[in-house]
Amino acid sequence: MQTVTLREKLYGKSSPNLLEAQLRSLCEGLQTTVKVVELTDRGWVRVNISGEDETTASNLLKEKFDFAPIELKNVEMRTVQKGKVVAFGKSSRKIYVDIGVFVPKPIDASILLPHLQAQLTDGKELPLQQVAKLFCLANNFPLGILIKRFDNKQNRFVAELSEKQTALFSEWTCTNLEKLIIIGAFSESVEKAVKMLGHLRDTAEIESLGLLEHAVVCKLGTYAAGLIPTIGRLLPRAALEVFSPKEIHPFAETLS
Repeated sequence: MQTVTLREKLYGKSSPNLLEAQLRSLCEGLQTTVKVVELTDRGWVRVNISGEDETTASNLLKEKFDFAPIELKNVEMRTVQKGKVVAFGKSSRKIYVDIGVFVPKPIDASILLPHLQAQLTDGKELPLQQVAKLFCLANNFPLGILIKRFDNKQNRFVAELSEKQTALFSEWTCTNLEKLIIIGAFSESVEKAVKMLGHLRDTAEIESLGLLEHAVVCKLGTYAAGLIPTIGRLLPRAALEVFSPKEIHPFAETLS
């Protein structure tokens, strides 16, 4: 048997049983048992894999979700890491990203505001809260980041957005289609809500960003904010954010 930590979190009222159902489906046909055994203090999912095909099952889980590094020694400098935004509170100069280092204690990565401005707003000196609102950098939003160095004094990684992440934001902006970002719901719940409320006609697709994070891509002429009152009623525990290209265009010509 082996225990792995998925590079995904469960938070809010999200049920481990629903995740286990997904894991069983992923490993269907294999002689193996996959079980969620623990959530860390910050919600990272620890899974036991046992059985004849546990190596194959482990490879499938790594390909689908990736594994968290767990310890500082497992994170190399100048590598791209996936993580989740953690609340930056009253900070006006940086956001923090949890990349899954928590032994013996959590160590986050920080992205300074000047880096965000250079990568997302053409260097325009917008306040952090405005940048975060424009790009939906809310708690638990998944981000790909490039680890630049480790700050021993602050005991955290110093990072910037990865090229793939900035390319994704650029692609989103260029389409001119608004997106309703849903943070804190399984894909099945999101799809059910969109279908039940008759919003399929307003939706181009539902893009999965992570286990509990999704982007409902609106068709041209549909405004994401208009979906919040109805979808919000069916997903009351999820956070809903609006990604609006028209709001970004004045500040980010390179993303347009």
